[in-house]
Order: sequence, then C-alpha cells, then structure tokens
Amino acid sequence: MQTNEELKKDILEAFNFRHATKEFDPKKKISKEDFDFILETGRLSPSSFGVEPWRFIVVQNQELRKKIKETSWGAYGKAENASHFVIFLARTASETRYDANYLREHFLHSAQIPEDFLGKFLSRIEEFQREDFKLLDDDGRLLYEWACRQTYIALANMMTAAAQLKIDSCPIEGFNIEKMNALLEEEGLLEDGKFSISVMAAFGYRKQEPAPKKRRPESDVIKWID
Repeated sequence: MQTNEELKKDILEAFNFRHATKEFDPKKKISKEDFDFILETGRLSPSSFGVEPWRFIVVQNQELRKKIKETSWGAYGKAENASHFVIFLARTASETRYDANYLREHFLHSAQIPEDFLGKFLSRIEEFQREDFKLLDDDGRLLYEWACRQTYIALANMMTAAAQLKIDSCPIEGFNIEKMNALLEEEGLLEDGKFSISVMAAFGYRKQEPAPKKRRPESDVIKWID
C-alpha cells in the first residue's frame, strides 16, 4: 500500500507533467477505458448546491472537428489531431434559476432530496442567487457565468486525472462564443437555448516534450494568516 508521502509524490509528478499541450500526436489514441475514467472524474466533480449544470460533448466526428477548427482559433492544430476533444456546455438561466424545472427534477430524482424538504432547499438557492451573489440582476448572463464556473471544476479534475495517467490535455478558450454557439445550435447540441458553450479541451499524447514548468514563487502566491 502506498504511503502518504509516496502518494503526494505521485500527485505532484502529475501536476508537473501536465501542461497545455499545443501539438498532439495524431497516431496515438487514448483507450476507451482510460477516457471513460477521465469522464467519470468530471461527472463526479463538485458543483454549487450540487446543481451539476454541465454537459460534456465528446466530439470524435472528424467532420464536426473540422468545423470547430475553422470556427475556433484556439482549437486550430488541436481539434483534428487530439485523440479526444470535449466541449463543456453550461446550462443557461432557464435551467439554473431557482424556480427552473430542471432544478426541481434534478433535486427530486438525481439528488433524491425529499419532496417535503425541496421547497426549503430551493428557497435557500433563491436567497443565494438573489441576495448573496446577486445573480438575478440581469437578463440571465450572470446565472450562465455562474454555471460556467462550475464546468471549470470538472475541467480541472479531468485534466488532473489525465495527467496521472500520463495523458496530455489542453484547455481551450480561444473562440467567439456567438459563433461557436451558432455552430453547436446548428448541430442540435444546445437544446433550444438550454445550454451554451463554456470551454473546450483536447486530450491525447504530446508530439514533443515541453519546456520546464515555470510558476510564480510560493511566497508570492500563498499568504498565511495565523
């Protein structure tokens, strides 16, 4: 059995291994078992109030990947060569507002919150959205951005899990949201406005070794208050 010190060493090795891979080797493919594991770490990720306001679209269709490459400058050089390409969708305000049907159904059937407690729980979410984070002050943009922040938790966990398997990844924000949403809507992936794109990620194996990782010093990043 691994000791804590051995486990910590393995985890830090994975974090040092991980980098934003710009060039993937198109000949190397991730096994189904390994990628199912990576996806499961995303599915099991935490989200605010356990809302799970995400959907992971695994795009293996080369024709659609080509359209993505032509629409997203950040996906150029990655969309076609990566072993697996994932679009992270975030649920929009129509799905995540405290009184949305999605929330009621999700908490009753997936989270299995007792029906006699559900009203109180949704009231707490309303207070959070209305007063604490003031997410109801606009036309739904703030609720969408709140959902997007949850998808980044899943994205980070998936990239870390991949790195522990010595699988490379690259998060991708290099795209115009309106153009990407138009493409995804055309492909029937946004379900009439229930979803909007949040971020994308490519997974596979690096074509060449990266430069050594550089970060700001610990003293500048971490502050202790005793």
